[in-house]
Amino acid sequence: MTKRKALVATEHLLYSQQILAQFFSDTLILSCLAKHNTVVHTYLPILRNNEVDTWPIIQQLWRDFPSLRIWSSITDSKSHTLRHFQLTADTALTETKWGIPEPSGAVEFVVGQPDLVIVPLLAFDNAGNRVGYGGGYYDRFLAEAGPDCLKIGLSFFDPVEHITGIEETDIRLDTCITPEAVFSFR
Repeated sequence: MTKRKALVATEHLLYSQQILAQFFSDTLILSCLAKHNTVVHTYLPILRNNEVDTWPIIQQLWRDFPSLRIWSSITDSKSHTLRHFQLTADTALTETKWGIPEPSGAVEFVVGQPDLVIVPLLAFDNAGNRVGYGGGYYDRFLAEAGPDCLKIGLSFFDPVEHITGIEETDIRLDTCITPEAVFSFR
């Protein structure tokens, strides 16, 4: 996270734009997006943590794939799960004390299995393992999403050689996109 936080605003913007271009040039992702009634789940970036900005991806999905649905989630710390809501251009958001954008006001939660999940991460390795923020929220969610769901990571940096301490319950990425490359682990 130190390396990511050290990025200056111009690097953050450039790298996020390069990741956007890589995302929409990947044939596996495009074939998933082209399916009828596709559901894409994405994290909303914590900008003060210099996370990859997913908003350009979200906006292009709304523009180019108007029939798909976009979900995001709220962390339920009591149950240690993610609760999902449909994200639209009209969804009003406010930042939590941790800087996480969440809907303001009443939320109607959705259930089901997404077709593609954009997964937050701090780092990933050459085998598709990732380091998240801890707590296992996304691993539990990805386990329920099923094997056909595409699990896509976004990272400003190339993979590390090997992540140690991988748990049996950790779910690997199918793909991770960096500014320079798309790493496939399928």
